[in-house]
Amino acid sequence: MKILSSSNPKTSTEALVAYDLWKMYGDCAVVQGVSFTLNPGEIVGLLGPNGAGKTTTVGMLYGAVVPSRGFVKLGSTQVQSNGRMARAKMGIVTQEDNLDLDFSVIENLIYFIHHYRILGKDARKRAGELLAKLDLQNYAQRSVNDLSGGMKRRLVLARALINYPQVVFLDEPTTGLDPDARQEFWKVVIDLKQQGCGVLLTTHYMDEAQRLCDRLLLLQDGQVIDQGTPSELIERTVGKEVVEIEGVNEAVLQRFATQADTWWRSFGSGYLLVLPPDDYRLWEQLVAMRPQRLTRRQANLEDVFLRLTGGVLQ
Repeated sequence: MKILSSSNPKTSTEALVAYDLWKMYGDCAVVQGVSFTLNPGEIVGLLGPNGAGKTTTVGMLYGAVVPSRGFVKLGSTQVQSNGRMARAKMGIVTQEDNLDLDFSVIENLIYFIHHYRILGKDARKRAGELLAKLDLQNYAQRSVNDLSGGMKRRLVLARALINYPQVVFLDEPTTGLDPDARQEFWKVVIDLKQQGCGVLLTTHYMDEAQRLCDRLLLLQDGQVIDQGTPSELIERTVGKEVVEIEGVNEAVLQRFATQADTWWRSFGSGYLLVLPPDDYRLWEQLVAMRPQRLTRRQANLEDVFLRLTGGVLQ
C-alpha cells in the first residue's frame, strides 16, 4: 500500500500543546486539569473508561468544545480564539463514518475537497492522490455501500488528510473492524507518524495502544491518573509477569499474595495476581494448589488499566 509519500511543502510541523484544560457543566467537572504536548511524529494515546472525559478532551483539542479553563495551541495558533486557522492544520476522524451514501467514493472526497477551495481538475487530482495513497483507487467509482468496514475507515481517513494536516485525531478508528482490516489501518497510522504528523489516538483496544502509541495518558473521572510509554506504565504499575488462576481457595490465595507482598484481585471466573521479580516461591505455591487453570504470562496494558481503574476498558 502506497501511503502518504508526499507532503505539503508549504507547511512546517508544529507541536500541539494542551494546558490545564477544565470543562465544567454546572457544578460538575467532566475534565480536570489535563495538560500534555503532542509532538510532531509522535502518537499519543488517550485511554479511559466510558465517562472518563476522553470525548470532551478531544473536542477541546480541536475546538469543538470550549474549555472552562486552560487553552490549546497548535504552534503559535490558539485553538479557542483562532479555531478556523488551527483546524486548517488538523485532520479529524470521528467514530462515525459520516460518508454520503448517495455519492461514489471519489465524489465523497471531491465534495470535501471543495471546502478547501480546491476546484475542477485540481480537486479531482487531489482526490486521486488520496485514493492511491489509501489503496482505494480501484473503488473510485463504486458506491460507498460496496466498501468493507476497513475500506470505509480508510476513506474517512483520506478525507481527513485533504489539507496535509500536521495533527490527526483518531477517535476509536478501528472499532468494529476485523483483525486484518485493523492491521491495514495500523499501517496507515504508522506511516502518518513517519511522515512527521502528530497523532492523537483514542481506543479501547489495549493491543492497539501498546503497538502504536509512543506515550499514553490514562484518564479517570476527567483526570490524568498516570502517563508514560506503554513499557514504562506496565513496568511501573504491574511488573513483568502476572498469573491468571482459577479453581482455588480465595483465602489461601490471599494469604500467599500477602506473604509475597504482591497485588491480586478477582478476574473473570478466577483471579489475577502479579508475580514478584526473582521470587519463585509464590509460583511454586500456586502450582502446588493444583488449580483448574494456571496461566503465567507477560504483563500488558490491560493489567495496568485493571489495577489503576479497577475495571476493564470497554
